[in-house]
Amino acid sequence: MIRSLATLTESRIRRAEAEGQFSDLSGAGKPLPYRPGDALIDAGTAVGHRLMAEAGALPEEIRLKQALDQALTELANAAPEDRKTAMSKVADLQLKHAIAQEARRKFLK
Repeated sequence: MIRSLATLTESRIRRAEAEGQFSDLSGAGKPLPYRPGDALIDAGTAVGHRLMAEAGALPEEIRLKQALDQALTELANAAPEDRKTAMSKVADLQLKHAIAQEARRKFLK
């Protein structure tokens, strides 16, 4: 299954290239944008996430990561009486993010 998908992908890329669909792309000849977060995941996943983000469709894992980052900032700035609630929110988002990561890993196997 994976090999046939790779073959199909390569053939479609080669056909599009032969038809000149890659000749007028925006950003051609410019350096790639700096994305340090992409270094932590494999290249295929990083490209897929970037394409979905540009289309406005973020995967659940990325959406949860953004919410988790925001919750961690809120926790750092929380008043002492609000820390317990903020910590609960962070723990909940960490669990959901870990579940989403595991689901992605299992899907890609």
